[in-house]
Amino acid sequence: MTHNEGLVIAHLGQGIAVEYNNQIILCQTLRRLDTVAVGDRVLWSRASEDQGRIEEILPRRSVLVRPSKSAKSRPVAANIDTIFVVFAVEPRCDFLLLDQYLAICENRNIDAALVLNKTDLPLSDMIEQELRVYEDLGYALYRVSAASGAGMAALKQALKGQVSLFAGQSGVGKSSLTNAILPDKLLKTNTVSATTKHGRHTTTAATLYHLPDGGDLIDSPGVAIFGLAELSDAQLAYGYREFQPLMDECQFNDCSHTHDKGCAILPAVENGTLSISRYQRFLKLKEKM
Repeated sequence: MTHNEGLVIAHLGQGIAVEYNNQIILCQTLRRLDTVAVGDRVLWSRASEDQGRIEEILPRRSVLVRPSKSAKSRPVAANIDTIFVVFAVEPRCDFLLLDQYLAICENRNIDAALVLNKTDLPLSDMIEQELRVYEDLGYALYRVSAASGAGMAALKQALKGQVSLFAGQSGVGKSSLTNAILPDKLLKTNTVSATTKHGRHTTTAATLYHLPDGGDLIDSPGVAIFGLAELSDAQLAYGYREFQPLMDECQFNDCSHTHDKGCAILPAVENGTLSISRYQRFLKLKEKM
């Protein structure tokens, strides 16, 4: 039996849409396999003309999981290179959520970049100050307006040649951005549904689209909720990029970086080397976990 290598582009009803040689094949998966995620590269075999069976999930370079009601967490998407965290002054700049996304990326072998949408709205000095902190940490920041098109060329350039995903709270304009980058998104979605004769595409599921200039974008409307459940306390601290070089200098291996003797992070916060607002958000997320 010949096994072909394909790319998982969507979940449809009970089936999985796999792309192979510009064709879309509706596949079932073997029961013993882990949950297949959009972005996975898989080996599949043909069951009939336009149907197949996924035999194996190829090794992933990264995976994003979301907590589920059962003990097992579910993969949302695989093989992502960069998560672009989208935020805006309206509804509000949620830096706590932003830090949460960044902490997950630091621990998941995924790069992160920031996208400030709705740049026509005025920014307070406090927000500008926070943004400088992120830029000083090496996170790229794209200032864009999906509505006017300002800054979109630079963002499109950044999406080239890699697999990306937009994350962010609802109302920040993720879908307007996606539609600006993928003008024929609806057409593509309908093609996937039509090809696999499976009626409507479920909107909460992730879908992978090829970008006009090269690169892929995984669009996942429900992804605002990938949680911290998967991270330990030590991983949360590691998720704050500026803590990483100092963590080894703490006196104790299991230092909580809150009040422990010989902690290297606290003095750096106190003397202004590290951002106090980021540190306070670290404490908040620690509590939340």
